[in-house]
Order: sequence, then structure tokens, then C-alpha cells
Amino acid sequence: MADTAPDETDEALLARVAWLYYNDGLTQSEVGEILNLSRIKVSRLLDVGRTSGFIQLRINSRQQGCLALESRMKQQFGLSDCRVIPESTVEDANMRIGQAAAQYLMQKLAPGDSLSVGWGETITHSVRMLGYTAKERGIGLYALTGGVQTYVEGMREANWHKNVNIIPAPLVVSTPELAKALMQEPSVASLMTKALEAEYKLVGIGGVSEGATVFKQDYLSPGDIDPLRRGGARGDILCRFFDRNGQDIALPLHDRVVGVDLTQLRASDKVIGAAGGPTKTTPILAALRGNILDILITDEPTALALLDAAEG
Repeated sequence: MADTAPDETDEALLARVAWLYYNDGLTQSEVGEILNLSRIKVSRLLDVGRTSGFIQLRINSRQQGCLALESRMKQQFGLSDCRVIPESTVEDANMRIGQAAAQYLMQKLAPGDSLSVGWGETITHSVRMLGYTAKERGIGLYALTGGVQTYVEGMREANWHKNVNIIPAPLVVSTPELAKALMQEPSVASLMTKALEAEYKLVGIGGVSEGATVFKQDYLSPGDIDPLRRGGARGDILCRFFDRNGQDIALPLHDRVVGVDLTQLRASDKVIGAAGGPTKTTPILAALRGNILDILITDEPTALALLDAAEG
């Protein structure tokens, strides 16, 4: 079975598998015997159900999400909300934080709401997991930037319904004049306005390193890293670089980006940053100092590093 969101023909089987495994407490082998499936097939179905959002687990514990750390983070950085997930030395941090952001939004998004998103590995995991919930609740999805291929790849395996709105333009174009003309195009301007009006905006936070999405997807070359660092860049959101205090850096690149800028993002509300890991402490701290984010989803080691850096 491909690792994709369940379609209508899979849902009945997936629901039976989930009920027997989670509700009745059977092992994967026992579930397989009842439904005439291999244990591997049962395991794959459960994995697809979790990652697509079809299966939603609720942990009824006052300790869920490292509450003490969340309170400290909100107080230290003036966040309206924060979610801190426990440390894991096994699972990929981007995947876990992306899924945590999706679970947060599952609790917050009401039927008919809209969500606008940036791009990157962490956000892709969120979009994928939110697909089923979006379909059930009629959630509208809006892109915060151009970059059609980047967004399409993020939604390829997600079961998003038809209410998807992508800016029909590249993320970075050849000239500032072309970027300005595209963003003044009525259809593009309307999409960007609606993206900023969405109930929640979900963005990733990149560092100034070869592992950052803007470098991995060739919007910038590795040779640009040292000049950016020397120019004071400490991170980026939506391909907009900022300094250690979260303030915009004047870069020619910014004039060629099609999408929402940091000034517009700051003026918006319910902006969620989803990021974590050792290389993300500096860019996250800078974004928090610059009041770019209202809500942060991260993991325990990153939260501790952020607090140490701010309080030290």
C-alpha cells in the first residue's frame, strides 16, 4: 500500500483496523488475523491513518506538551500560545513538529475556516496530516507565496479537497519589476489578501545553512551563505531574511520574491511558527525577538535552548 492519505475505499478498512487496535487493545497480528491482513499491512494502514490525520489520538494528561515549558515560553517571549512536544532521539524532528502543528490546528480550525501556509519540510508534514480534517470541515487552504511546484509537492499525498488556492507564480522571479507586476495582478493580489485574512497562518523557519529549504530547492546557492551571514542574516521566513533581532535585511533578493513579506506577517495575527532542532535555535530566537510569531510549535530541547539563550 502506498504511503498516502486514505481514499474512500480504504476508509472502512482503516476504521476497522484502528478500532480493533486502539479501542479493543488487540495486537497488530491479532487484527490481521481477524481481517485477513498481514501484520505489515496492518502496520502500514495505522501509519497512513496517523500521518494523514484520519486517526487522531488524544492524550488526556495534564503533562501533555510539557506544560511548564510552554508557560515559560509564553511568558518569556510574549507568545499568545505555545506547544512543546517531548524529546525523541528516534523520530525525525521536522516530521514530529509538523504533525504537532497539524494536531494543534485540528483543535483550533472550525468548519469553514481557512488556513494559509508557507512551505518547507515541516510545513509539508503538517499539510499532509491536515488533509483529511480539511476535507471533513471544508477548510480553505491558501499559499502565502508563489512557488507552485513547492506547494503541489507538499499536497501531492494529502487528501485535500478542491478548496486549495495557490498563487500562480514562481517564488522568486528574474526581476523586481516582474515581481511587483505579478503581485499587483488582481487575481494574485486577491489571493494574498485572503491568505493574510485566514484564521491561522502556518510558516516554517529556516536557518542560514545548506540544509535550509531555500538552499535545498536552489532558490539560493551555497555560495550565498557566507555573504548572507556577513550581512547579518540569521534566518528566513517565506524567503525573507532577518537579522538577530528579527528585523528585515535589505537584500536585492527580497525584491524578486512573490509573496507575503515580514511586515505584512507582523501586522497579521495567529501566525504559527513550526520549527525545531539544533540548527533552528538561532533563527527561531531571532523571529521571536522580531515579534513575527504569535504561536510557536517546537520540541523540548529547542524550547530549553531558546530559554537558555534568552535568559542567559
